Amino acid sequence: MRTKFKALAAVAIAAALTLTGCSSGGGGDGGGGGDATGGTDEPFKVIAFTSGNQTPVGAWWVKAVEAQAEELGWDLTMIQGDFDFQKMNPAVESAIGQGADVILNGYTDVASIGSIVTAAKDAEIPIFAIDSGTEPTDAFAINITTDQQGIVDSTLGAFDESLDGLDGKTIMVIGHDPHAGIRMRAGLAADDLEAAGATLAGGEIQKVTSPATGRTEALALVADFLTANPGGLDGVWVGWDDAALGAAQAITEAGATGKVTGVDAVSESIAAIEAEGAFLATVEQPWPSILDSLLEHVLAYQEDGTLPDSNFEAVGTTLVTVANAATITPSDQLE
Repeated sequence: MRTKFKALAAVAIAAALTLTGCSSGGGGDGGGGGDATGGTDEPFKVIAFTSGNQTPVGAWWVKAVEAQAEELGWDLTMIQGDFDFQKMNPAVESAIGQGADVILNGYTDVASIGSIVTAAKDAEIPIFAIDSGTEPTDAFAINITTDQQGIVDSTLGAFDESLDGLDGKTIMVIGHDPHAGIRMRAGLAADDLEAAGATLAGGEIQKVTSPATGRTEALALVADFLTANPGGLDGVWVGWDDAALGAAQAITEAGATGKVTGVDAVSESIAAIEAEGAFLATVEQPWPSILDSLLEHVLAYQEDGTLPDSNFEAVGTTLVTVANAATITPSDQLE
């Protein structure tokens, strides 16, 4: 899967075998066993959950965590939420009640899991998270996500170059508030566009109501604007690729010349960028290396109860354009 982490895993397993039967101190009282909970020879017990398993990246995360758990000999409980928090949160809380050493959170905003955070704190089980909010919080031992301002800077930079500046241009911003990352970067994009002298199409951020209908909603938003304002749209900044593909389709079907940027680097978007049509650029977020980093922290905790020095980390991303699209692994083809 990922060579770097496989090598680390081998070292960790060897260390664990050496330490079997030895007391190592530290860690919580989740009751699952393993070095972090007192040096027992029971398997390290892990609860993993995600609400976003129906997305390509969320589905990849589920498979990647399951594969690493098998390789490391963890006792894993995987809970997939399907964006249904009324189903997922009680299931995770029930698993916490059965005891665990750590909890892994994949792509689920901290604002949606207050009851899980409370249950984990009561049980003294640390939560290690990926893309689970955009601000530091003591809900997590660590949350590793991507640099939202960096995403905005790179995508607006692509617009600036393609459109010969942003001043006087009309740009639509499409966001989705329930997703913390999209909400933050859409807000940053809108602020930075206005500061650069651009006009927001529609006067404000246009908001998609559901990820499941994001493409068709974005298509309708852009098509309706172009119908009312023929030739009046220079670009569409979109917080994620599926909706960006809808925006690009609307521009193409209208015979307009506007450009679109997205975020996610899915295969369909990369192909559209290479075709040099309306889709100008997207952003690759390095989820495999982020997962590697997170699991390094988990292994350190498993070995001797060591927790990360910081509870939040935002890592850099890569702008994907026609110049480098052929070198990018699409996020829906991660292994």
